Amino acid sequence: MDQTSPASNASVALVTGAAKRIGRAVALELARAGFNVVIHYHHSLDEAHATAAAIQQSGHSAWLVSADLNDATAAGQILQFVQQQAGRLDVLVNNAAEFTPMSLDNFDAARWQQTQQINLVTPLALCQAAAPLLRQQRGVIINFLDIAIDRPWKNYLAYGASKAGLEYLTRALARALAPEIRVNGVAPGITVFPDDYSDEQRRQLTSPVPLQRPGTPEEMAHAVRFLVEAPYITGQIIRVDGGRLLV
Repeated sequence: MDQTSPASNASVALVTGAAKRIGRAVALELARAGFNVVIHYHHSLDEAHATAAAIQQSGHSAWLVSADLNDATAAGQILQFVQQQAGRLDVLVNNAAEFTPMSLDNFDAARWQQTQQINLVTPLALCQAAAPLLRQQRGVIINFLDIAIDRPWKNYLAYGASKAGLEYLTRALARALAPEIRVNGVAPGITVFPDDYSDEQRRQLTSPVPLQRPGTPEEMAHAVRFLVEAPYITGQIIRVDGGRLLV
């Protein structure tokens, strides 16, 4: 864990999985909104440094914190770092996730447990650990879900179940933490394809989308910023899917 720049009195956001893809876009968008940002990453150190550098160029502070979200102690370690380095927390974005194929035929209990730990248990632990700091600032929690909560995928059982659980927790925590803390969710549609997807696979997945294209990380980040800045919205799930749910 390391600090990449000194703190200021600006509001602070913690984004998990912020080194690249959607997490990076969220971190940069929140910096544009005036936040200092704590960038959580696991293995992607070079990308995390690049994200921090981009935030610093915008005139805001950035800190790097490395943690394995499959470790039951990760949430406490991350929040201890936030407290020590930033001294406050205004926004928590649970973005990091494990996306591993699993069908009924290749069910693996160990991988199931790992997916639930990373996608469901640790986000809940982060919410619990962050609550005291967030209450002080009347803060916001944003959980990243997936349109798989509406359209189950038979080959991603562990992933889909974890996101469905996180949807329930989002609504339950919105009640439990009100009125001091607002809790909402963003459910992306097709956004960033896995690197090994062929052009044909990408076309097949995109063709049913009414807007006829995948979303972008920046569009997901805009939804996060909207929810952060919407003071009378809590317990809601915004689907940013190009209209895919309609089909």
